[in-house]
Amino acid sequence: MKPYLKLETHPLADPKNVVKGDKYRITVLTEHLLRLEYSEDGEFIDAASQTVVNRDFPAVEFSVKDTGDELELRTKYLQLNYNKKAFSANGLSCKTTAVGISSVPAWHYGDPTQDLGGTARTLDQVNGACELEPGIMSWFGSAVLDDSKSLLMTEDGWVTPRKKGVQDLYFFGYGWNFRLALKDFYHLCGKTPMLPRFALGNWWSRYWRYSEASYMKLMEDFDKENVPFSVAVIDMDWHRVDDVDPKYGSGWTGYSWNKKLFPDPERFLGKLHARGMKTTLNVHPADGIRAYEDCYPEVAEAMGVDAKKEEPVNFDIADPKFVDVYFEKVHHPMEKEGVDFWWIDWQQGQSTKIEGLDPLWMLNHYHFLDSGRDGKRPMTFSRYAGPGSHRYPVGFSGDTHITWESLDFQPYFTSTASNIGYGWWSHDIGGHMLGYRDDELEARWYQYGVFSPINRLHSSNSAFSGKEPWNFSMEVRSTMDDFLRLRHKLVPYLYTMNYRAWKEDTPIVVPMYYDYPETVFWGKNQAPNQYFFGSELMVTPVTTKCIPELKRAKTKVWLPEGTWFDFFNGMIYEGGRSMDLYRTLEEIPVLAKAGAIIPMTEKISALDVESNPDELTVRVYAGADNTFALYEDDNTTMAYEKDDCAKTSMTLDWGARKFTIAPVEGNQSLVPESRMYCVEFGGSTAKEAKVFVNGVEADAEVKEKDGLLTIAVTDVKPQDTVTICLPEDTEIAKNDVMTRAMDLLLHAEISYITKEQIANLLHKADGKVAILAAELQSMELSNDLRGALLEIITA
Repeated sequence: MKPYLKLETHPLADPKNVVKGDKYRITVLTEHLLRLEYSEDGEFIDAASQTVVNRDFPAVEFSVKDTGDELELRTKYLQLNYNKKAFSANGLSCKTTAVGISSVPAWHYGDPTQDLGGTARTLDQVNGACELEPGIMSWFGSAVLDDSKSLLMTEDGWVTPRKKGVQDLYFFGYGWNFRLALKDFYHLCGKTPMLPRFALGNWWSRYWRYSEASYMKLMEDFDKENVPFSVAVIDMDWHRVDDVDPKYGSGWTGYSWNKKLFPDPERFLGKLHARGMKTTLNVHPADGIRAYEDCYPEVAEAMGVDAKKEEPVNFDIADPKFVDVYFEKVHHPMEKEGVDFWWIDWQQGQSTKIEGLDPLWMLNHYHFLDSGRDGKRPMTFSRYAGPGSHRYPVGFSGDTHITWESLDFQPYFTSTASNIGYGWWSHDIGGHMLGYRDDELEARWYQYGVFSPINRLHSSNSAFSGKEPWNFSMEVRSTMDDFLRLRHKLVPYLYTMNYRAWKEDTPIVVPMYYDYPETVFWGKNQAPNQYFFGSELMVTPVTTKCIPELKRAKTKVWLPEGTWFDFFNGMIYEGGRSMDLYRTLEEIPVLAKAGAIIPMTEKISALDVESNPDELTVRVYAGADNTFALYEDDNTTMAYEKDDCAKTSMTLDWGARKFTIAPVEGNQSLVPESRMYCVEFGGSTAKEAKVFVNGVEADAEVKEKDGLLTIAVTDVKPQDTVTICLPEDTEIAKNDVMTRAMDLLLHAEISYITKEQIANLLHKADGKVAILAAELQSMELSNDLRGALLEIITA
């Protein structure tokens, strides 16, 4: 195997952490994490596996009490009891004391999993929800990762089966410390690598018979719409499909450009590169390399196949020679033409010549490593192949149905995947096939896509399912356009979260219970679709239709303690409760915590995505102290692993009513020579501000725009300190209840008499919340109209 196809591993545990008997071995990896092995012949494995690549944890304090018949091992948080025989329910148990509730039962070997779920291999053909594979987190404080059947990695980078009958378990006893469990999981199984910056923009994908001309025309149409895309996903019709002689089989697998559609592939890919777009091609490798392929003569010669007889070169990912030829003769030449990465769309089984080897895992493993062979940041696009797959982003979740049920499942599915460390799911945003036409559904799916890890629009080859915004009503089209632009505006924030996912082991999307386990547990997870989107935002996508009389959709949200600000409409909420939020088609509940700092940019073209912008818009919310470190690097290489980066610290000192942008730390050459900062203050009463650059008062444009106090500071050098001071009497703003309620009534499709009655009540109550609420309860109103009014009144 080529040296770059060998994954770096550190499989040996510290001998101080090991307790060993004739047929068992227990490794105390952390105070919460144990490796439990049993082997009848007393031989144990120290090699890395497909899942576990690093057992090199620091020494741990623990005690062992051996009575001869039983072994009792204790760490600060675990108690293991073991009878030193073959693992059994009555002979092996472990209890964790790190749980937030009492009377938690001990885990016994063989107990069915009671974890919070992980993820699934695919959503192909799924209409709504599907069953999830296990994760490493549980309400009851413990979960088990069974690594007994995964293959082992050899010294040369290949894989080999284990001995049969060996038990190799990892016991996670973290209680409700879910973030620590995830951090140790990444230490054990490998970190999530950073994505290249372009991956965080919009992806255009469609199963459609494009040509070079039609594809470039489509991109020009998006330009007219001012809708940016950074990734072009070309589905299977890039290669010959229909004109394959039946003697070779179907055109499902293919590696030769369809020259009728793309007469000059290098030219086509060059045009996309000139636009700032990267390209991935769909491949179904199962049928191997057949005689009609352009690369066949070289592949056949390299594999020792008689080309004159047109013998196929069978797909055999379990053959090292085939793997070498597969990359060297098939993929590398096309990458020289301009293909940036590959969409491995494997659907053809889970068996190979190596017993226990899933070909999907092998494809993901070697494609990812191969894509980084020249020093660029590796990336692949493929399906999930079990625990450890987080090392090979990005994930393709499959062909979902175009239904509300499918949209409703995706937010939960995505956040729960973090329970097995899988943080970079890419869904078919808008749905792939079947289902039905519903403009509102498409708009809501786009909105979710913007606040999901990867925003890739996709649809089938039906003439009726295209996701172009101009295919929809004007209201929906406008919403789609706005959100697609917003995704690119958010790239500075997203890229910092990309770094955080690698450096701090925190996926961009995580469930609410990571930070609020007790409240969510006792509330029985009443808002399962709600999640944190990075460090600053909390999102609950809208996954149901609008209520006709209100022209708003209802979404249940749980608000943690504190003050929360709606990113879109500026509403301010006090937390510590659950409530229904009502949203028009143009917005979804995206809530920023008090003190939130969100860096964005107005430079949204594909050409801008891969560079660090010279204009930044920084949204800052009132009410609490906070610091945000904007992360930037070269966006394309592995230099980030050596800390070759630039970090710009932004701090809100709410007590002093002061916001500071500090000098850039690290490699200042990575950022522009000067920048324009537009700082937007949300949720405060401030109407003016003073700006200081390096302690000297400076000129700045200060104005109110869309309910935000905006301060524009130009020509800021990397070494400069910018300080913005708000008036000392600045407070958190209050909602304009009357204006918001009247707007709701204006657009509500209800009787005018009812509108007048409610309006009179609002004026008469003069802001007295208890009186308003009581009066509304006494009126004969629909529950949703009353709920929408109560949201405004009681926020």
